[in-house]
Amino acid sequence: MINNDVLRSLRYVLSVSEFTLVEIALLGGGNTTQARMNAYIKAEDEPGFEECPQNLMARFLNGLIIYKRGKDESRPPLAPDLPTNNVVLKKLRVAFELKDDDILTLLESVGFRITKSELSALFRKEGHINYRPCGDQLLRNFLKALALREKSKAR
Repeated sequence: MINNDVLRSLRYVLSVSEFTLVEIALLGGGNTTQARMNAYIKAEDEPGFEECPQNLMARFLNGLIIYKRGKDESRPPLAPDLPTNNVVLKKLRVAFELKDDDILTLLESVGFRITKSELSALFRKEGHINYRPCGDQLLRNFLKALALREKSKAR
């Protein structure tokens, strides 16, 4: 998925403004303005659309972990891994404190079924014999299910 789609989805999941998205990016060491964030969350065919840089997305995901869980001073700063779908899935799992069973349940709630071993393959290091790349469809379904879960919690 492109970074802009992930940003738009996470904005919907969190029910926050562009200003809060900027604050989250700053928590992770990202440097952006509200005007740039507005450009990143626009649709591709809208005037003023800008593609979200990999570096900013990596720092935004780290900032999301701090935003959701708080900063742990006893741990070293999070490394800004370039955001592949697998990295996005890993960071979201940490930020929303999800276990494997939680993720499987979320995916099943939107009609997307995978096994526990398939899921664990997504969290392996690239280059590992059992590593499996996370596809766009899986990540989209995960974000959709996460949004449904967060919206139902807010009620």
